[in-house]
Amino acid sequence: MKKTLASLMLTTALGFVAVSGAFAQDKNIKIGVLNDQSGLYADVTGPGSTLAAQMAVEDSGLTAKGWKIDVLVGDHQNKPDVGSNIVRQWFDRDKVDVIVDVPTSSVGLAVNNVVKEKNGVYLNSGSGTSDLSNAQCSPNTIHWAYDTYQLANGTGTAIVKSGGDTWFFLSADYAFGTALERDTTNAVTANGGKVIGGVKHPLNTSDFSSFLLQAQASKAKVIGLANAGGDTINAIKQASEFGIVKGGQKLAGLLMFISDIHALGLPVAQGLNFTETFYWDLNDGTRAFSKRFQERMKNKAMPTTVQAGVYSSLLHYFKVLDAMGGNSHDGLKIVEKMKATPTDDIIFGKGTIQPNGRKLHPAYLFEVKKPEESKGPWDYYKLVATIPADQAFTPLAKSTCPLLKK
Repeated sequence: MKKTLASLMLTTALGFVAVSGAFAQDKNIKIGVLNDQSGLYADVTGPGSTLAAQMAVEDSGLTAKGWKIDVLVGDHQNKPDVGSNIVRQWFDRDKVDVIVDVPTSSVGLAVNNVVKEKNGVYLNSGSGTSDLSNAQCSPNTIHWAYDTYQLANGTGTAIVKSGGDTWFFLSADYAFGTALERDTTNAVTANGGKVIGGVKHPLNTSDFSSFLLQAQASKAKVIGLANAGGDTINAIKQASEFGIVKGGQKLAGLLMFISDIHALGLPVAQGLNFTETFYWDLNDGTRAFSKRFQERMKNKAMPTTVQAGVYSSLLHYFKVLDAMGGNSHDGLKIVEKMKATPTDDIIFGKGTIQPNGRKLHPAYLFEVKKPEESKGPWDYYKLVATIPADQAFTPLAKSTCPLLKK
């Protein structure tokens, strides 16, 4: 009996060691790409973000080291409840480790809470609201590519300094539009400008006529478009039809992507000023990545800032996992290590991650070229100014992130 008991205990102990060893060598990772696959943000994120994630897996070199990495894709339809349900199922049923992309700030904020609850990793490059690294920051989230503070600080400040000192906002009626209008208002007033009015429009609306007429009637020098994707495209096209720019008012595209400019065409988009943190033609590194991306896209589009952010954030995530030697499904530990590790890639260059989860890198003020200035397809931007990383995003001293109080 004693021998049997001893043998059982030894077998159990060996089994425990074997299981522990297997866990220590666990090199299985699942990525959840959550975005809008077919709606108004599909060109900005959608299938392109899926491709960017796949390219990051390939370029990480981890599969050659024995890692098994799967990429899952979900369409949140720009609805917070749909996005939350997908993420819960991914964590509970599919054992997903990291969520990436997630455009639409209302969805992003909802996902932020679920990922924290499940102790996963959330690498956001799609949602713009600066609340993700401020009032609603999470120890499991890193806000990667851009945010509303950076957009407002870059574009709003530059336009006011160039004489655009009275503003009227045309804003999408959800979390992103609210945050972008708020942050741009702060930038405008801080530089001596004045906001004289504004109007909210429903997400994914097709008719901007009544909203544009209000903006036109305001006589504001600048009409700030606090929206994105298809909404921005429609607003600019209809503003052109109304002759708003010809009438002397300036449009400020507070969030513009290269896919938007491509859809508008240079004759309509020329002269627009906006701030981005990525452009395919910035340097040799961005050009090399973008050409590879374009070759694999069905519509042969160049990558947007969001799609580039998916690639960049996952490369850093993989770098940290490799350094940790596997054994990591603990979101808190991974994010802590990611914050402690300097970032460096061909997309955004060298950077850092603040304790509040805000990824820092330079931002760029661009102007859309005139048709005659473009040298060919996708040659749309000319660089006006570079905003250093420590000036582009919310200063840590001004962050309202609760994590900073610990």
